[in-house]
Parts: sequence; C-alpha cells; structure tokens
Amino acid sequence: MTQALPHPLLQALVGDEEVGALFSNDAELSALLRVEAALAEAEAQAGLISNEAAKQIAEACGSFQADWAGLAAGLAQDGVIVPAFVKQLRSAVGEDHAKAVHFGATSQDIIDTALTLRLKNVVDIFARRLDALLLDLRALKDRDGAIPLMAHTRMQQALSFTAADKIDTWVQPLERHREALEALAPTILVVQLGGPVGTRAEFTGHGDAVADTMARILGLSSAPSWHSQRDRIGEFAAFLSLLSGTLGKIGQDVALMAQNEVGEVRLATGGGSSAMPHKSNPVPAEVLVTLARFNAGLLGTLHQALVHENERSGAAWALEWMVLPQMVVATAAGLRSAQGLISAMSFSPSRGLG
Repeated sequence: MTQALPHPLLQALVGDEEVGALFSNDAELSALLRVEAALAEAEAQAGLISNEAAKQIAEACGSFQADWAGLAAGLAQDGVIVPAFVKQLRSAVGEDHAKAVHFGATSQDIIDTALTLRLKNVVDIFARRLDALLLDLRALKDRDGAIPLMAHTRMQQALSFTAADKIDTWVQPLERHREALEALAPTILVVQLGGPVGTRAEFTGHGDAVADTMARILGLSSAPSWHSQRDRIGEFAAFLSLLSGTLGKIGQDVALMAQNEVGEVRLATGGGSSAMPHKSNPVPAEVLVTLARFNAGLLGTLHQALVHENERSGAAWALEWMVLPQMVVATAAGLRSAQGLISAMSFSPSRGLG
C-alpha cells in the first residue's frame, strides 16, 4: 500500500508514473472492490447468496469510501488488509446483507485476484511498449544499418561488421521476450479462489462455477486455487528480470559506443555535469544498466517467496508484496528509457573504417 519505489524525487529517473499508479492505494482498493463485486455476482448466479444481496454489494462497492486509517491499522494488526476492508464493506452494505459479503472466500482470494487484475494492465502496457521499441529499433536499422563498425569481443577490437549486425543482437532477444509475454499472459492472469485452505469446500460444490463466472466478469482466466503455488508470480518475475537484462545490455553497449574516444554512437541529448560543462553523459543508457542490475538482484529475493509453508505463508506473501511492484515498475521504466534512447541516437562509422 506504499509507493512501488522509494524516494519521490528519484522517480523522475528510475520510476514510471503510468505503471507505478497501478500499485497506488487507490488502484489497489479499486481492484479489491471489483473482486468483491464479481465474487458476489458469481455467488448469486450459483445460488449461494441472493440476487438482492449481490446487487447491494455491487452498489456499495461502486460508492465505497475507505477509512484509510482504519485499513492501515487493520493491516498492521492482521498482516493483511482484507479483514479491515471487509468489515468496512459490510458496514457499507448494511446489516441485511452483510453476511453475504466475502462469502466463502479468504483474504488471499481477494488480494491475489486484485493483483492479477492490475498485472493484466501491466501486461498490456508492456506489450505496447515492446512493440514501439521494436519498431524504433527496426527503423534505426533501416536508416543506419549499413554503417561500418568494429566488433569487440572481450573488450578488444575483433572484426568489422555493421550497425545492422549490432542492432540485431538487441532486436532478437526483445522479439523473444515479446513472444514470451504473449505466452505467459494466460498463465498469470487467472482468478484466485480457494476459500480458507484452498479446497473451495465452503462453496458447497459450486466453487468451480463461481471461479469460472468471476473470471468471465473480470476478464481473467479460471484456474484451480493456487494459494501456496507461487510459480506464476515467480515466472513473471523471471520474465521481468530477463527483459530488464536485455535492456541493460543495450544500455551498456550504447554507453561504451558513445565514449568520446570511440564515437560510434551519437546521442541527440545527454546529461550535463556540474563541474565539466563539456560533458554529455549517456544517462538513459546508464539507467538501463542500473535497472537491469536492480531487477537481477530482486529476482533472487522474489524467488524466496516461492517457499510457502503448508497452505499459506504470511512471511513469503508479504515479501512478494514488497518486491514484485518494484520489479514491475523498474521494468516499465526500462522500457520507457530504452525507447527514448533509441529514438535519440544515431550511428557513426568506427574510426579507421571510413
């Protein structure tokens, strides 16, 4: 329920406003309310609660005003926001239908599905930005691809090749990441519904139908309960690190090629120096390297959250909450910085090659 990255001023360099907003308090609350309303509608269709109750819950979710101090206090006490949230929602629904709110569900059902709803937006944004970045790289290749360059292996001059050859080493893994994102989406964008211990027993034989209807309402896929099966989140985090790493490789190449004594890349704009006004620092390229290393480090921490004891782990779950938003925002910042870098750069022939 905090910012995805610390230090508000630093957001200008390594943050991303569009994606960061998906992890704001308001975005999380909106997703929680959507899930509770979908749960009620699905349960009414299955005959578990009345249609009137579902209607009242939907109306309360649409006009809900949170007591944020109460939610924060509840989170601090319970280790999860949902008990305090459900208490406030039941009060908003009214006594007649209060018991129908959150019927049969557990906190994890609501939180995980609310996360998945926001990750659906993340996937759409990443797909759009990857497509735009690939278009820019292909345009750069069309324009500058014939420019002769010197290849380097182990930081030493190797043999001559072209800018097109260099760009291909950037484009090909990005194309694979784009395909991987398309394939990964149906796996990660799924409803979570299991009830207290993941068996759906509280739904008296209607659990699968309720999950399927919730998925349809929310635009997600249905799946068995996955409370302590965090491989979906772990796989998505691995994707984030791989994508950031590829962007970091691009940034590292550009930073090396933009060195004054190399001069194989020119940047339309660069960062200034407080002490050396003649400098033009390759800031976007440097940021890509930073974000790649940041996400590579966080991946190991996130994968620690795969280790859930038995049917639910408060410790592993909270670790996931802390780490995943940072990785998502860092990846988004990398895609944004990479597109700005590529659109503002041009190649020059390696010295001595003409």
